[in-house]
Amino acid sequence: MTSSENRVPLPGSARAAARSARDARPIDPATEIEVTVVLRRRPDGALGADPDDLAVVGSALENAGIAVVGVAAASRRIRIRGRADQLSELFGTHLEQVTSTAPTGQEVTHRHRTGELWVPLELADRVIAVLGLDDRPQARAQFRIAAAAASATSYTPVQIGDLYAFPPDVDGTGQVVGIIELGGGFGQDDLDAYFSGLGLATPTVTAVGVDGASNQPGGDPQGADGEVLLDIEVVGALAPGASIVVYFGPNSDAGFLDAVSEAIHADPPPAAVSISWGQNEDDWTGQARTAMDAAFADAVRLGVVVTAASGDSGSGDGAPDGADHVDFPAASPNVLACGGTSLRGSGGAITTETVWNDGSSGGATGGGVSDTFPKPPRQADVDVPGSGRGVPDVAGNADPETGYQVLVDGQPIVLGGTSAVAPLWAALVARLAQATGGPLSGFLDELYGGASAGTVPAGLRDIAVGDNGGYSAGPGWDACTGLGSPDGTALLQRLGGGARAGAGRG
Repeated sequence: MTSSENRVPLPGSARAAARSARDARPIDPATEIEVTVVLRRRPDGALGADPDDLAVVGSALENAGIAVVGVAAASRRIRIRGRADQLSELFGTHLEQVTSTAPTGQEVTHRHRTGELWVPLELADRVIAVLGLDDRPQARAQFRIAAAAASATSYTPVQIGDLYAFPPDVDGTGQVVGIIELGGGFGQDDLDAYFSGLGLATPTVTAVGVDGASNQPGGDPQGADGEVLLDIEVVGALAPGASIVVYFGPNSDAGFLDAVSEAIHADPPPAAVSISWGQNEDDWTGQARTAMDAAFADAVRLGVVVTAASGDSGSGDGAPDGADHVDFPAASPNVLACGGTSLRGSGGAITTETVWNDGSSGGATGGGVSDTFPKPPRQADVDVPGSGRGVPDVAGNADPETGYQVLVDGQPIVLGGTSAVAPLWAALVARLAQATGGPLSGFLDELYGGASAGTVPAGLRDIAVGDNGGYSAGPGWDACTGLGSPDGTALLQRLGGGARAGAGRG
């Protein structure tokens, strides 16, 4: 192993043992492994990697016998491949294979490491993350399946859009919506049948594989396919004119980052990127959170709105310690964190809307205060408790008992969860971007414009009844539903696009 005198610890790389890790066994030293190396932001603050950083890091890796298999300068990523023994020596770690309990509760066999990583001294200030050596599942899909009796109070996404007054005369034409998936897949037959049943043309849906993953429907409506079809069908029904691009990545920290980065830096750029996968922020390594947040910061600068589900397990986010936790990536201050409500109404009239909380067996909206990200300036006046970033920012219908009628693997099913709220807001963003001529640069800050403790600005419906376990709703922003659910037409007017509806791109 390289002398420790020539290496330094990589900040934030320390990793605890996977939950219930067992059956540890050696990895064949000759096993080929691909890893993502993430570089710092340019010293001048410009987007993309510093050419000197790319050259120095690439040269050091190749000198160590590691192959550079891909460079994404715009997102500051280098994809490398090497033998397990080479990578273990270079980054000062020990790799083994274990079986552990994934965030989904399933038993999974994967590569595993604990402790810190080390990097050569010459790379110390240039590399901010090395992801994928340990490829344990990083996230879970944030959807819930409704009981059979719920069908009497379920809605099509189109009906939800009517209740939330999505602006008419625009349908997302000319816009692109990216969707991140970490498993499952979709079939064209499902899409054609579903949208035909809604009286809509099937939208253009393209699958993009990242890091070896691909669109692989598994034939299980209650598995990852449910997440994939829910996301596509909500976006496609609420922004039928938009093009949808679905990025499939492996469920690991590297796969998640690479899928997100590919979506954000796509050409043409998306109006929105929807993420319905997550895990409590303290179950991420610091380096992975840093790298993901840097990608989301790129999105803000590019005018891409990233929507992220806030979680379906209440204020504890499913953590075993019984404490309150917020979900990541919703905890990033550079995403639009989407919480959940229980919505009832018909036509264009909402009867009641409260915080989604069906108890310990039925799920509840995630929300709370981050213990890793500071409170962003836009939340300074909305009475977030403590000094951390408050989650969520906004909300929408998520209760599976008032859920979304979708078609998954040929089966009609009613789904809920904050998984549905992220694509709901992504579709609204696409319509707003079309109406205003997009992109929606500064959207996160504009949402909070005029908000103060106890009040929400125009375009948002305050949800003041209910709780998610550790937090209660009340007037104004709260850690259950944020600023509330959308009034899409009023929000468009506040963004200055009311008179331009129908006049945007496309």
